[in-house]
Amino acid sequence: MRARNLLLTLLATVAVFATVAVASGGAASGRATVAIRHTKLGTILVDQQGRTLYDFVKDKKDKSACGGACATFWPPLMTNGKPKAGTGVQAKLLGTTVREAGTQVTYAGRPLYLYVGDKKAGQTSGQGSTTFGAPWWVLAPNGHQITKR
Repeated sequence: MRARNLLLTLLATVAVFATVAVASGGAASGRATVAIRHTKLGTILVDQQGRTLYDFVKDKKDKSACGGACATFWPPLMTNGKPKAGTGVQAKLLGTTVREAGTQVTYAGRPLYLYVGDKKAGQTSGQGSTTFGAPWWVLAPNGHQITKR
């Protein structure tokens, strides 16, 4: 009986951590889709739920500089398999890079992130933030940073 209770507790703990990781964007639950959305900043890249995607200026081409606490506030857009291009997105600019937690989506060589401060689709409250040592910008469908606030 004690072993069964221990096993149930362990399974419940794993389920909670998996749910938190998926909700934060920290774990991929399938192939990610990158789409576009029209906002006050212009036409920008978003994920399949319409949440804004960001570029971290500190990153190098296809290499993330955001881990640990940074990735808690700026969860990487993760994918299982090749990411999909939504309407208006240039499929040739989509790619991936490998990190400890799995495979992160890139666009024009820039790793993509969500921001925990954006509570619903279309919000851009991370735009221009300089947390973790460099600016965070949204990206246009051509892969260029949009630096207006």
